[in-house]
Formats: sequence, structure tokens, C-alpha cells
Amino acid sequence: MRVHPESELHRQGKMFGVLVVEPTDSHPLKYMAAFSAQLDGSYYHEGFVPPVYAPASLPIGKGRADSQRLQRQYFADFLLTNGLGETKALTDIFADEKPIVPAEEWFNGTDRHTTERLHLPPSGAGECCAPKLLQYALTHNMRPACLAEFWVGAPSRTEVRQEGCFYAPCSGRCVPILKHMLRGIDVASTPAARQAEELCRQIAVLFEDEYLIVINKPAGLLSVPGKQDEPSVTSWLSAQRDERPVQAAHRLDQDTSGLLVLAKTPDAYRRLQSCFQRRDILKRYEAILAAKTENIDLQPEGTISLPLLPNPYDRPRQMVDMEHGKPAITHYVLRRRIADSRWFADLFPLTGRTHQLRVHAAHPLGLNAPIAGDRLYGETTGESGADRLMLHAAEIVFPHPADGREMHFCLPSPFA
Repeated sequence: MRVHPESELHRQGKMFGVLVVEPTDSHPLKYMAAFSAQLDGSYYHEGFVPPVYAPASLPIGKGRADSQRLQRQYFADFLLTNGLGETKALTDIFADEKPIVPAEEWFNGTDRHTTERLHLPPSGAGECCAPKLLQYALTHNMRPACLAEFWVGAPSRTEVRQEGCFYAPCSGRCVPILKHMLRGIDVASTPAARQAEELCRQIAVLFEDEYLIVINKPAGLLSVPGKQDEPSVTSWLSAQRDERPVQAAHRLDQDTSGLLVLAKTPDAYRRLQSCFQRRDILKRYEAILAAKTENIDLQPEGTISLPLLPNPYDRPRQMVDMEHGKPAITHYVLRRRIADSRWFADLFPLTGRTHQLRVHAAHPLGLNAPIAGDRLYGETTGESGADRLMLHAAEIVFPHPADGREMHFCLPSPFA
């Protein structure tokens, strides 16, 4: 896509989307495009579908109560259809969803105004690419075939999005809407549960005594059960031990492989947790970094400090927030260069924030070199030839929960 020199995309970037539709005699067009919200101050640009709902002007309320009344009216008039021909307002779509707590309130540990927010969809709901594209197709008798959303323009410094990379719909704004809009449309299913069970059988126990277990976790497997109660390391190991509960002393991302420590007794769990909280643990990860070609002069060693907090509109993604984020520090060492824009690196997390290594690697103020195969923060699918997240927990040192002796495990990555 050619970007105009004066476009806002040079300053902040934006999500774009493409929807492929099944052609018919009356609609020979095979695809359509959209951008999120406004582009250069307008909802309307040639070659892109129009917004779902854009009143000529939005009145400004006099005070909080009046503003919320006007917001409710706006969302009540914002109608979205689905594959069954049913129409639903945004207020009805989000009526049963948990309220989203903005970042500043999450950081302060409060959820004030939660009652008032219960019936208000999040700001910007319905203005993303996917709802725009599906609404246009379904209201013009077109049958959606496949859809993709990708980032164009300057990288996002808060949500960590890279130009040319594909991203899933945001969980807070889009997923509730898509649950409604995709009714009546054949959606390809994924054999996730079956794959997870197969991965569970690949768990390798490296050490076990009466207090703890150390395993090699396969990439693609959850450390603990998720919202849908999918198979996980802890559920599988507990079942293998006559349902005696096994607890993860720490966690690895689902797509990360490597060393994971689990406790077999409540006391061992408390002691191990205390060690992790005091940072009496050494952890080393091995990763392949897939930098952009212009970033070939990375420093061979350094420390990254970028505060993180969960993105309230798109969990489980994390975002960099200099004001409200919690401290996150990573030390790195570039071990060797693999290709013009790829490095094999050691990453040492000095704090334990969710997705810390992935965000610090990808962020423009970090290494600006995403971990190869990172679907959330990194590269375009297949750009580096990675078929998985190239991140592996390769080494861990910690005191034994019973007698304090040093436990040291080293497990090189499969891509070392």
C-alpha cells in the first residue's frame, strides 16, 4: 500500500483489514478493504468500505451523567447484523460482558464507576476493520470467505504492533461483536484440544522428588488451565498422579518451550513462590531475534527497562505504559549472528511480567527485533521461516524448597 507523505500513518500507524468474499454474478468483486476508526481525520476514503455508523455530529454532554446518556443513545443506534440476518445494537451485544477497567484505574487497583460502565461498550467498539468489513458484506448479500487484519505505518509504541504484521481481533472490543456477527457463517474450527492432549504426552520429566517436579514443557501447551479449561501441564501431571494437585511455581507462555518448575506440596509451592517473588532465581532464555534489515547494528549486550501492564482492551496482550506500567527489566546478550537480520540471543528476565521478553524484544525502544515466530508482537507469519515462537527457557537455578540446596538445570533449545 502506498502511503501519502502527509498521512498520519507516518506518525502513529493504523490497523487495516481485507475481507475476501465469494464472487457472484451480481457482485464480481472478490475482496474489500477497511481501516480502523478514521484515517487522516475522515471515515471515508476511496477504495475502503464506509463505517457501520457515523452520525454527522456527536453532541457533547454537559457533565458525566449527560455524556453517558448520549453515549448510550449512540451505542443503541449502532446496529450490527450477522449471517442469520439478525440485527443487534452494541448495547445489547455488550450487555452481558464484563466491564473493562481502563489502564489508569487498573494500575490504581480500583474499578470505580464499574456499575455505570456495565451497559456501556468500550470506546471505539464497532469501528475496527473486521466489523466494518463484515457489516458491508452481509448487508450487500455477499458471503465472507476469509478475513485478515494487519498493521500499516509507524510501529505502535504502546501496543507493540509492527508494520506488515497480521493480528487477531482485539479481545475487548471486537471479539464480543464477532461472536454475534459470525452467527450463520461457517467458521473453520481448530482441533486445539486434541493438539493439547498430544502435547501433554510430550512432556518430559527431568527431575522429580517428593517436593517438586522439573519438566521440559513443549511449545503450544498451557502451563495452567485457561478460561476454557483446556489441557495444561498442571492438569495433566495432576491426573497422572492420581489427581494429587501439582502447582506451577512460575509460568511459561503457551508458545514458549523449556524448563518449568512445579510444586507437589502446598509448603513447597509457598517456598518456591517466595523465591520467585524475592528474585532468588536465575532464569536464562534462548531466543532467535528477527530484526528488520535496517536494525543490523544492535549492541552485543545491554539492559532493557520498559514498564508493562495488561492491555485492558486486548488481553492477554501487554502494553508499554511509562506512567502506569509496572517495572519490567530484561538483560540480553547477543551470542551469534545467524543471518543479515537474525541473531541467536540469551535473555535474562530480572522481573517476571507477562510477555516481558516478547515485548522488550519487539518494542522500538527495546531491541526493535521481535522474537521469530511471535504471533502477538512480532513478525509477519512465516517471515523468518519460524513455525513456532523461537523462545525457550534454557536454564534455571533456584534453592530446593526443603533443604535450600542449589538446583541447577540446563536444557538447550531445539533451535540452538
